[in-house]
Amino acid sequence: MEALLCKRLGDPTSSFESPIELSRNHPIPELDSPTAVRIKVKATSLNYGTYLQIQGKYQEKHPLPFIPGSDYAGIVNAVGPSVSKFKVGDYVCAFSPVGSYATFIVQDQSQLSVLLVLGAAGGVGLAAVQIGKICGAVVIAVARGAEKVQLLKSLGVDHVVDLMNQNVTASVKEFLKSRNLKGVDVLYDPVGGNLAKETMKLLNWGAQILVIGFASGEIPIIPTNIILVKNWTVHGFYWGSYIIHQPAMLEDSVRDLFSWMEKGLITVHVSHTYSLSEANLAFSAIKDRKAMGKVMIVFDDMGNASSKL
Repeated sequence: MEALLCKRLGDPTSSFESPIELSRNHPIPELDSPTAVRIKVKATSLNYGTYLQIQGKYQEKHPLPFIPGSDYAGIVNAVGPSVSKFKVGDYVCAFSPVGSYATFIVQDQSQLSVLLVLGAAGGVGLAAVQIGKICGAVVIAVARGAEKVQLLKSLGVDHVVDLMNQNVTASVKEFLKSRNLKGVDVLYDPVGGNLAKETMKLLNWGAQILVIGFASGEIPIIPTNIILVKNWTVHGFYWGSYIIHQPAMLEDSVRDLFSWMEKGLITVHVSHTYSLSEANLAFSAIKDRKAMGKVMIVFDDMGNASSKL
């Protein structure tokens, strides 16, 4: 089978001594337990976390060599003798710490989610925007560039700040004043850095801060005295740990997402698609902030795929 191997740590966008290598004759993984399921991967997404993982900068480290890749969708190819939830031919999706940048992957049936309309979840920002609107929130989005601003407006965002030509604090304060609102109740932050520090000035008393990631490369420091005085609550959110500690909650959340997709309440925006051999270009789209939604690696034509959901 084809598999993308990370043989050493480094920048996967580099064309010179790249840390990733495409293997066209990698062994197909065997079922390793009675409840194991082998999936033929149809599509898998690139995430900033995976980009960091290949550089050795992610919180989880894996021994070399390893096959990167986390969330994916595909078709059940083989099942162990004790598998009861799935059969060969079922469309499934799943999350895995590593391994989805390959033609086949094996996981236990307990780690597979219910049947999926093939595709991928939206990028974290677009997902947060759409879920916020479903929950009835007034949504303010911060982005960079006219194309991204237009996309966010098309999703019904109440106010968009374009960092190319607007000051985030001044723009948000003006909008809040126009709506007779005092401040921001929830800060969803996958960026960190100076932008996180700046937007904290806009938070209400009792606000919730969701720490999603640090795409800026800088981890912000939140003064605990300010957290105390303003009664802020800071939530660290690392989805990978839910697979280990609260898998039922993760599965319930995915069910909700699928239900909203069926009803047309959320949509999936795929920004770029690449083949496995173009992985360096795919990572460049992530690194260079060109993505608007998900960047995907597609193994074959998915145009005719359908779901039993």
